[in-house]
Amino acid sequence: MVIQKIGLPLIAVFIFVQATAQTFTLRSNDIGGQFTKKNEFNGFGCNGENVSPQLSWANAPAGTKSFAVTVYDPDAPTGSGFTHWVMFDIPATAMELKAGAGDAAKGMTPKGAVQSVTSFGAKGFGGPCPPVGHGLHQYIFTVHALKTDKLGLDENANPALVGYYLWQNTLAKASIVTYYGR
Repeated sequence: MVIQKIGLPLIAVFIFVQATAQTFTLRSNDIGGQFTKKNEFNGFGCNGENVSPQLSWANAPAGTKSFAVTVYDPDAPTGSGFTHWVMFDIPATAMELKAGAGDAAKGMTPKGAVQSVTSFGAKGFGGPCPPVGHGLHQYIFTVHALKTDKLGLDENANPALVGYYLWQNTLAKASIVTYYGR
């Protein structure tokens, strides 16, 4: 009888907490269902402007000490996909990357954040550039809420190594998908 009296209020509290918890979300004012020429890579046979889109996130979980952003194309004909952007050590106070933040030379990267090597072999945002006639590729933008303020990696870390460190330190993640084809 005592368990029944205690159990019901605990269940009610659990349901209330679950119902009021905010979902970690990622949004962009710049990209909808498809990238534009503004975002397309400039190289590898593509001639876009290579501008990273604006991204914002909200409702990070308690204990978040930093963020990371990745962009991945699972449809690339490589056998292992293609990483288009890796930025980590983004301060926990940052809730947005402005359009163009993927170009470190523009000075729009949050202070202390690191942009490391992508599958293009360069640092910073590398826009979409799928092979001509290969159909629409999906590009998965993911923001990771991390339990550490620094991953302990530098700008020369490859995407696989960063991915492993993210896997070890991610509290929550939120993604959006956009498409591009040529």
